Amino acid sequence: MDQNERDAHIPDYTLVIPAYNEEERIGAVLEELKSSSGNSIFICDGDDRTPDMILDFSRRNPGIPIHVERHGERRGKGKAILEGFRIANTPIVGFMDADGSTSIREMERLVSEINTLDGAIGSRWLPGSRLPRKQGFSRRIQSRIFNLLIRVLFGLSFKDTQCGAKVFKKSAIDAVIGDMVSSGFEFDVELLWRLSRKGYTIREIPIKWTNMSDSRVTRSDAGGMLAGLLKLRIHG
Repeated sequence: MDQNERDAHIPDYTLVIPAYNEEERIGAVLEELKSSSGNSIFICDGDDRTPDMILDFSRRNPGIPIHVERHGERRGKGKAILEGFRIANTPIVGFMDADGSTSIREMERLVSEINTLDGAIGSRWLPGSRLPRKQGFSRRIQSRIFNLLIRVLFGLSFKDTQCGAKVFKKSAIDAVIGDMVSSGFEFDVELLWRLSRKGYTIREIPIKWTNMSDSRVTRSDAGGMLAGLLKLRIHG
C-alpha cells in the first residue's frame, strides 16, 4: 500500500504533543510529520528553543498542518493536553510524547483501530508489543506496582495506563473534559477513569515503543502523581 492509499484509510485526526524543553529531541518527531496525514498541536512549556524549531519547520513545510502554543513556565502534562484538546477540531484526537518513544506511524495505527471504539491506547504490556529498548529493571518494577495500585483505587483493568500513545473520538473527550482536574502525569489515569465511568469503550493495543533514557518524570513528579491520584479518588 503506497502513502496515498494508506492515508485514505486513516480518519481525520489531530495529535496533541506536549513539549517541555525538547529542543534536543523534537527534530526526529518533526521529520516524521512529513509522512503524516493528520494535524499536530504542539503545546510548548519551558524556556528553550523548542517552539522556535517547530515554527521554523512549519515555515519550511507549509503543507503540514501544525499549530504551536508557547508558555514560559512548566504547567504540567495534563494542562498541556487539555489545552490541545480544546483547540483540536477533528473527529479523532490523541496525544503522544515529544521524545519519539512512539512513532507517528504507530499513532496512525491506533487511529485506524478506532472504528466502533471510543478510544485506542497503546500498551507496552500486551502480547505482541515490541520494545526495541526497554526501561530499566527498577522502572519496570515501579510500573507494575503503580498499575496494581491503579487497579485497586480506580477499578481500571488496563495493563498500561501511562504509555504516551492514546487516541479517542473527540465526542468522548468533549463529554469529560469539563470534569478533568489533573494537571500532571496522573492525567492519563483520570482521563481513562472518567471515560470508563461514562461507559465509553476503550481498548488497549500492542504497540512498538522505545525507551528514551532522558525521562522528564522526576521523583518529585512521581510523588505528586501519587498524591494527585489519592486526592482524585477521595474527592473525585
